[in-house]
Amino acid sequence: MKEDEKYKKAKEKVKEIKDFYSHLLVYIVVNIGIFIINYIVSPGNYWFYWPLIGWGIGLAVHWTQVFGVSRILGENWEKKKIREIMDELEDEKK
Repeated sequence: MKEDEKYKKAKEKVKEIKDFYSHLLVYIVVNIGIFIINYIVSPGNYWFYWPLIGWGIGLAVHWTQVFGVSRILGENWEKKKIREIMDELEDEKK
């Protein structure tokens, strides 16, 4: 892959990440607003969690599109965890 192609691909990935964090920020701000409205308008009847859950599912899907499922339990995670456990076992021997 040429250097300019790598740059273009990296730039697109950075934009995807930036868009996800913008989405996350809007999710947090709007849901705080919805909670406040719910608390003021109908303090005994809590419904704010329905949009929170629905939009949260959409946010989770967006996260998997940007970062991928392998980020959670992928190969890098496995390698890191194995190294961590090996270090702990080594420390126990001392």
